[in-house]
Amino acid sequence: MRALLVEDDEMIGKSLTQALARAGWSVDWVRDGEPARAALADGGYACVLLDLGLPRLDGLSLLRQLRGRGELTPVLVLTARDGIEDRIAGLDLGADDYLVKPFELGELLARMRALLRRAGGVAQSLLGQGAALQLDLNTREALRGGQREVLTAREFALLRALLERPGAILSREQLEQRIYGWGEEVGSNMIDVLIHGMRRKFGADAIRNVRGLGWRVALVDAA
Repeated sequence: MRALLVEDDEMIGKSLTQALARAGWSVDWVRDGEPARAALADGGYACVLLDLGLPRLDGLSLLRQLRGRGELTPVLVLTARDGIEDRIAGLDLGADDYLVKPFELGELLARMRALLRRAGGVAQSLLGQGAALQLDLNTREALRGGQREVLTAREFALLRALLERPGAILSREQLEQRIYGWGEEVGSNMIDVLIHGMRRKFGADAIRNVRGLGWRVALVDAA
Protein backbone atom coordinates (compact mmCIF):
# COMPACT_ATOMS: atom_id res chain seq x y z
CA MET A 1 0.00 0.00 0.00
CA ARG A 2 1.27 3.45 -0.91
CA ALA A 3 0.73 6.58 1.16
CA LEU A 4 1.75 10.15 0.44
CA LEU A 5 3.16 11.94 3.50
CA VAL A 6 3.11 15.75 3.26
CA GLU A 7 5.19 16.96 6.23
CA ASP A 8 7.84 19.69 6.38
CA ASP A 9 9.37 18.66 9.71
CA GLU A 10 12.39 16.46 8.94
CA MET A 11 12.37 14.55 12.24
CA ILE A 12 8.65 13.76 12.05
CA GLY A 13 8.87 12.91 8.35
CA LYS A 14 11.74 10.46 8.80
CA SER A 15 10.25 8.76 11.84
CA LEU A 16 6.82 8.35 10.23
CA THR A 17 8.29 7.05 6.99
CA GLN A 18 10.31 4.43 8.86
CA ALA A 19 7.45 3.44 11.20
CA LEU A 20 4.94 3.08 8.37
CA ALA A 21 7.43 1.06 6.33
CA ARG A 22 7.74 -1.38 9.23
CA ALA A 23 3.94 -1.65 9.22
CA GLY A 24 3.96 -2.63 5.54
CA TRP A 25 3.37 0.73 3.83
CA SER A 26 5.35 2.27 0.98
CA VAL A 27 5.59 5.98 1.80
CA ASP A 28 6.45 8.84 -0.56
CA TRP A 29 7.43 11.87 1.51
CA VAL A 30 7.24 15.49 0.31
CA ARG A 31 7.70 18.65 2.37
CA ASP A 32 5.36 21.12 0.70
CA GLY A 33 1.98 21.34 -0.99
CA GLU A 34 3.32 21.98 -4.50
CA PRO A 35 5.16 18.64 -4.93
CA ALA A 36 2.26 16.92 -3.16
CA ARG A 37 -0.15 18.24 -5.76
CA ALA A 38 2.11 16.98 -8.55
CA ALA A 39 2.49 13.56 -6.92
CA LEU A 40 -1.26 13.13 -6.54
CA ALA A 41 -1.79 14.00 -10.19
CA ASP A 42 0.06 10.76 -11.01
CA GLY A 43 -2.30 8.76 -8.75
CA GLY A 44 -1.74 5.41 -7.09
CA TYR A 45 -2.05 6.44 -3.42
CA ALA A 46 -4.31 4.72 -0.92
CA CYS A 47 -4.32 7.78 1.35
CA VAL A 48 -2.64 11.13 2.09
CA LEU A 49 -1.21 12.12 5.48
CA LEU A 50 -1.32 15.91 5.41
CA ASP A 51 0.30 18.44 7.72
CA LEU A 52 -1.33 21.89 7.68
CA GLY A 53 1.64 24.15 8.49
CA LEU A 54 3.53 23.82 5.21
CA PRO A 55 5.76 26.38 3.47
CA ARG A 56 4.53 28.00 0.23
CA LEU A 57 1.31 26.05 -0.43
CA ASP A 58 -0.18 25.28 3.02
CA GLY A 59 -2.22 22.21 3.87
CA LEU A 60 -5.67 23.80 3.80
CA SER A 61 -5.00 25.45 0.44
CA LEU A 62 -3.75 22.15 -0.97
CA LEU A 63 -6.83 20.36 0.34
CA ARG A 64 -9.11 22.98 -1.23
CA GLN A 65 -7.38 22.58 -4.60
CA LEU A 66 -7.43 18.79 -4.51
CA ARG A 67 -11.13 18.51 -3.74
CA GLY A 68 -11.87 21.30 -6.21
CA ARG A 69 -10.38 19.28 -9.05
CA GLY A 70 -12.25 16.14 -7.99
CA GLU A 71 -9.38 14.31 -6.23
CA LEU A 72 -11.01 11.62 -4.06
CA THR A 73 -7.98 10.08 -2.35
CA PRO A 74 -8.69 9.87 1.42
CA VAL A 75 -6.91 12.59 3.40
CA LEU A 76 -5.94 12.27 7.07
CA VAL A 77 -4.83 15.61 8.51
CA LEU A 78 -1.90 15.38 10.95
CA THR A 79 -1.30 18.67 12.74
CA ALA A 80 -0.36 20.36 15.99
CA ARG A 81 -3.30 22.75 15.54
CA ASP A 82 -5.86 21.48 18.03
CA GLY A 83 -8.35 24.36 17.86
CA ILE A 84 -11.90 23.45 16.93
CA GLU A 85 -11.91 26.09 14.18
CA ASP A 86 -8.97 24.41 12.44
CA ARG A 87 -10.64 21.01 12.65
CA ILE A 88 -13.88 22.37 11.23
CA ALA A 89 -12.03 24.15 8.41
CA GLY A 90 -10.15 20.99 7.43
CA LEU A 91 -13.20 18.74 7.53
CA ASP A 92 -15.33 21.25 5.63
CA LEU A 93 -12.69 21.42 2.90
CA GLY A 94 -12.84 17.66 2.43
CA ALA A 95 -10.50 16.02 4.94
CA ASP A 96 -11.66 12.55 5.92
CA ASP A 97 -10.17 12.52 9.41
CA TYR A 98 -8.08 14.63 11.77
CA LEU A 99 -5.34 13.55 14.18
CA VAL A 100 -3.60 15.99 16.53
CA LYS A 101 0.15 15.72 17.19
CA PRO A 102 1.61 14.09 19.15
CA PHE A 103 -0.15 10.79 18.53
CA GLU A 104 0.52 7.07 18.95
CA LEU A 105 1.47 5.07 15.88
CA GLY A 106 -1.19 2.47 16.70
CA GLU A 107 -3.94 5.08 16.51
CA LEU A 108 -2.59 6.44 13.23
CA LEU A 109 -2.57 2.95 11.68
CA ALA A 110 -6.10 2.27 12.94
CA ARG A 111 -7.36 5.51 11.41
CA MET A 112 -5.62 4.70 8.12
CA ARG A 113 -7.32 1.29 8.06
CA ALA A 114 -10.67 2.97 8.71
CA LEU A 115 -10.08 5.34 5.77
CA LEU A 116 -9.34 2.37 3.52
CA ARG A 117 -12.50 0.60 4.58
CA ARG A 118 -14.62 3.66 3.87
CA ALA A 119 -12.90 4.29 0.55
CA GLY A 120 -13.64 0.69 -0.41
CA GLY A 121 -17.29 1.10 0.50
CA VAL A 122 -17.18 -1.33 3.41
CA ALA A 123 -18.04 -0.64 7.04
CA GLN A 124 -16.38 -3.84 8.24
CA SER A 125 -12.81 -4.99 7.73
CA LEU A 126 -13.61 -7.61 5.05
CA LEU A 127 -13.02 -6.57 1.44
CA GLY A 128 -14.01 -8.50 -1.69
CA GLN A 129 -17.62 -9.57 -1.35
CA GLY A 130 -18.56 -11.78 -4.29
CA ALA A 131 -14.93 -12.54 -5.17
CA ALA A 132 -13.04 -15.82 -5.01
CA LEU A 133 -10.62 -14.19 -2.55
CA GLN A 134 -11.40 -11.81 0.28
CA LEU A 135 -9.11 -9.63 2.36
CA ASP A 136 -9.34 -8.81 6.06
CA LEU A 137 -7.92 -5.29 6.36
CA ASN A 138 -7.41 -5.58 10.12
CA THR A 139 -5.57 -8.91 10.29
CA ARG A 140 -3.90 -8.72 6.83
CA GLU A 141 -5.24 -12.17 6.05
CA ALA A 142 -6.57 -13.43 2.73
CA LEU A 143 -9.56 -15.79 2.88
CA ARG A 144 -10.92 -18.41 0.54
CA GLY A 145 -13.58 -20.72 1.86
CA GLY A 146 -12.35 -21.85 5.27
CA GLN A 147 -8.72 -21.08 4.49
CA ARG A 148 -6.95 -18.07 5.99
CA GLU A 149 -3.40 -16.97 5.25
CA VAL A 150 -1.46 -14.00 6.64
CA LEU A 151 -0.01 -12.03 3.73
CA THR A 152 3.29 -10.26 3.31
CA ALA A 153 3.19 -6.47 2.89
CA ARG A 154 3.57 -6.76 -0.90
CA GLU A 155 0.93 -9.48 -1.19
CA PHE A 156 -1.46 -7.41 0.92
CA ALA A 157 -0.98 -4.36 -1.30
CA LEU A 158 -1.44 -6.44 -4.46
CA LEU A 159 -4.66 -8.06 -3.28
CA ARG A 160 -6.00 -4.79 -1.91
CA ALA A 161 -5.53 -3.17 -5.33
CA LEU A 162 -7.25 -6.05 -7.12
CA LEU A 163 -10.17 -6.18 -4.68
CA GLU A 164 -11.06 -2.51 -4.72
CA ARG A 165 -13.11 -3.41 -7.79
CA PRO A 166 -13.51 -7.20 -7.85
CA GLY A 167 -13.37 -8.52 -11.39
CA ALA A 168 -11.67 -5.39 -12.81
CA ILE A 169 -8.44 -5.95 -14.75
CA LEU A 170 -5.29 -4.17 -13.55
CA SER A 171 -2.18 -3.95 -15.72
CA ARG A 172 1.37 -4.61 -14.55
CA GLU A 173 2.05 -0.87 -14.49
CA GLN A 174 -1.08 -0.16 -12.40
CA LEU A 175 -0.14 -2.84 -9.87
CA GLU A 176 3.45 -1.63 -9.62
CA GLN A 177 2.21 1.90 -9.03
CA ARG A 178 -0.01 0.75 -6.17
CA ILE A 179 2.63 -1.39 -4.48
CA TYR A 180 5.96 0.41 -4.79
CA GLY A 181 7.04 3.86 -3.63
CA TRP A 182 9.52 6.34 -5.12
CA GLY A 183 13.05 5.07 -5.45
CA GLU A 184 12.14 1.44 -4.79
CA GLU A 185 13.70 -0.92 -7.30
CA VAL A 186 11.05 -2.96 -9.10
CA GLY A 187 12.19 -6.18 -10.74
CA SER A 188 10.72 -6.90 -14.15
CA ASN A 189 8.99 -10.04 -12.89
CA MET A 190 8.09 -9.04 -9.33
CA ILE A 191 4.35 -8.87 -10.02
CA ASP A 192 4.52 -12.34 -11.57
CA VAL A 193 6.34 -13.65 -8.48
CA LEU A 194 3.73 -12.19 -6.13
CA ILE A 195 0.81 -13.58 -8.13
CA HIS A 196 2.50 -16.98 -8.40
CA GLY A 197 2.83 -17.06 -4.62
CA MET A 198 -0.82 -16.14 -4.13
CA ARG A 199 -1.90 -18.85 -6.58
CA ARG A 200 0.16 -21.46 -4.73
CA LYS A 201 -1.68 -20.57 -1.54
CA PHE A 202 -5.22 -20.22 -2.89
CA GLY A 203 -5.35 -21.99 -6.23
CA ALA A 204 -4.47 -21.04 -9.80
CA ASP A 205 -8.03 -19.89 -10.49
CA ALA A 206 -8.08 -17.31 -7.65
CA ILE A 207 -6.22 -14.64 -9.65
CA ARG A 208 -6.65 -14.87 -13.39
CA ASN A 209 -4.49 -13.47 -16.16
CA VAL A 210 -6.16 -11.71 -19.08
CA ARG A 211 -3.60 -12.03 -21.83
CA GLY A 212 -2.14 -8.73 -22.92
CA LEU A 213 -4.12 -6.73 -20.34
CA GLY A 214 -3.27 -7.80 -16.80
CA TRP A 215 -4.83 -9.65 -13.88
CA ARG A 216 -8.11 -9.79 -11.99
CA VAL A 217 -9.53 -11.63 -8.98
CA ALA A 218 -12.09 -14.15 -10.14
CA LEU A 219 -15.71 -13.68 -9.13
CA VAL A 220 -17.45 -16.51 -7.32
CA ASP A 221 -20.14 -16.85 -9.99
CA ALA A 222 -17.76 -16.35 -12.91
CA ALA A 223 -17.56 -19.07 -15.52
